[in-house]
Amino acid sequence: MTLDTEAPAIRPNALARLESGLTQAIKTQPFTSVAGVVTEIAMSHYRVAGLSRFLRLGECVSVDAGDRFQLGEVVRIDDATVTLKPFDARCDAAIGARAYRAQSLSLAPSPAWKGRAIDALGRPIDGGGPLPAGDHVMPLDAEPPPALQRSRVRKPIKSGIRIIDFFTPLCAGQRVGVFAGSGVGKSTMLAMLARAPDFDTVVIALVGERGREVREFLDDALVDNRQSAVAVVSTGDESPMMRRLAPRTAMAVAEYFRDRGDSVLLIIDSVTRFAHAARDVALAAGEPAVARGYAPSVFSDLPRLLERAGPGIEGSGSITGIFSVLVDGDDHNDPVADSIRGTLDGHIVLDRAIADQGRFPAVNILSSVSRIPNPNWSPEQRKLVSKLRSLVARFEETRDLRLMGGFTPGADPVLDQAVQSVPRLYEAMTQSLSSRPCDDPFIELAAALRNDARDERADPAAG
Repeated sequence: MTLDTEAPAIRPNALARLESGLTQAIKTQPFTSVAGVVTEIAMSHYRVAGLSRFLRLGECVSVDAGDRFQLGEVVRIDDATVTLKPFDARCDAAIGARAYRAQSLSLAPSPAWKGRAIDALGRPIDGGGPLPAGDHVMPLDAEPPPALQRSRVRKPIKSGIRIIDFFTPLCAGQRVGVFAGSGVGKSTMLAMLARAPDFDTVVIALVGERGREVREFLDDALVDNRQSAVAVVSTGDESPMMRRLAPRTAMAVAEYFRDRGDSVLLIIDSVTRFAHAARDVALAAGEPAVARGYAPSVFSDLPRLLERAGPGIEGSGSITGIFSVLVDGDDHNDPVADSIRGTLDGHIVLDRAIADQGRFPAVNILSSVSRIPNPNWSPEQRKLVSKLRSLVARFEETRDLRLMGGFTPGADPVLDQAVQSVPRLYEAMTQSLSSRPCDDPFIELAAALRNDARDERADPAAG
């Protein structure tokens, strides 16, 4: 009787352990029973025969490169061959080299990853030793949360940048683009945003950046939040596959912390270089170029990536996405910029003419917009912001007229107010990376305007 009563309790546990062990072995052991042969090598891709019937798009293949195996992703499948894009910068294999089906890419992040820097494949690059694996595997191409199960975007956050908190306020779970040409202060603004205090975790993807700037960004911009940040780095000299993979890796890490309930700040610099890398991959796969050299799949890859950011399902955390967009030739109607602008919840435009005047951050107030208003603003605050924006518009549209001497004080009361107030507003909104983060933009703006007015009364020569 004793054996009969104990056997049912023991047998299911033993079977469960056996099943778990077999399942884990199937997931972790690579598929090496079928091999192909490299038949063509180009500067950007391989062609492998013998694996067409066993692979799908996006799966990985390991190619024997002599002293090591070189990993590549399947980007095209024909009846006789498959096309591989290697993750390494060069194709080192020889004709006739063996190619094997490899394990799909995935990550197992853990809270111990905070304070570390990794590459696009999840390997540590900061010399801090191996990364501990978490207990949950995150796919690199996860689907976004179902639209009707996502929580609402309601909680305002402080960026610490006066001009953003005043004219383009942000909320937790919002997705915002920073549109700028080269050398206009985009990286500095992202560094200032990375210091925002209202986040539990910061995930940063540096895509196609100069190697020199990576160390500066991590050591200088993240000096206060370094221990709460995970950096995913893919420099400009790495392969297009690595630059295309880095934002997806960063998104997977951000999704892991979001699912734990964290408020996550995700910064991707830049989405344009991700689009450039996706274009290289698409052209190697034989896709036609339809818009300034971009293949059609690029414009489906962009929203698929961006939609993964935002609020999670009810009860989980959120991913506030800041995506920098490098506009080629200062053309804000570039196909990539235009496609991204319609997907995001707001955009901040940096203007080269403003930067040339020495005003930083060089935010164009009239071109920047947040589609999610701050829910904590009072009606009076909303009215003030709208009033100041209209004064800026009047000041800028009459700039040429005033330079030609066509402005007569007293003829237009609104213009008189704009000429008196807007220069003070510009001065109050100026801020640098070394400045103290803004706590309340309304209070600080009012204090700055009072000080300017007091200085003018004290100076008899003031105009």
